[in-house]
Amino acid sequence: MPASPSSPNPAPVRKPTILITGFDAFGGAEINPSWLAVKALHGRQIQGHKVVAARLPTVYGESLKTLKQLLRLHRPALVVCVGQAGGRAAISLERVAINVDDAPIADNAGAQPVDVSVVPGAPVAYFSTLPIKAMLVALQREGLPVEVSQTAGTFVCNHVFYGLMHTLANHRLLRRTRGGFVHVPWLPEQGAPNMPLEDVVKGLRVALRCAVAVHGQAGGDVGVQAGATH
Repeated sequence: MPASPSSPNPAPVRKPTILITGFDAFGGAEINPSWLAVKALHGRQIQGHKVVAARLPTVYGESLKTLKQLLRLHRPALVVCVGQAGGRAAISLERVAINVDDAPIADNAGAQPVDVSVVPGAPVAYFSTLPIKAMLVALQREGLPVEVSQTAGTFVCNHVFYGLMHTLANHRLLRRTRGGFVHVPWLPEQGAPNMPLEDVVKGLRVALRCAVAVHGQAGGDVGVQAGATH
């Protein structure tokens, strides 16, 4: 029997989305492991969420413009921005983003700001809203090198991290969206220390699964030590 005009077919339910971003290569390099890793996760299903991967330019301002467009388009439940951290040996779960651009090298457009605010007049810092301690434990259980990092630097990675958290905190339609930043090591072909791409991809997959699963649990993140003395 056909549906009556007063009983329209329900609109299709939109699957919740995880937005994960990487960067293009910078500093004279030919590859960026952050983009290679997140690209490998594009289209996967994690805990009932569809993963959407996107690449950001390693450029002040333009990176945030692109990220904001992605946020408006996808209205994700979870956002994880990923960047390269040459010299680090572990997947780094970033704790805090600070409101300063102070570039040790030029970005891909040649800009090299010194002591410039990411968002003038905005708070000094934002904490990640990812369950970084639970993610730490989950990656440790998989035998992957992982750490909680107390600084995302002052280059474009921190610029994006801060801009993300400021946007989530102030956009009415995104205030329930959780977000944060993860740094990954070089790949073996880039130098040492390094991590194979398959391990980086696995680590990000485990981290995303944990971030979705922990959401809504009483008490939120787990209480394990992951501080630093310097």
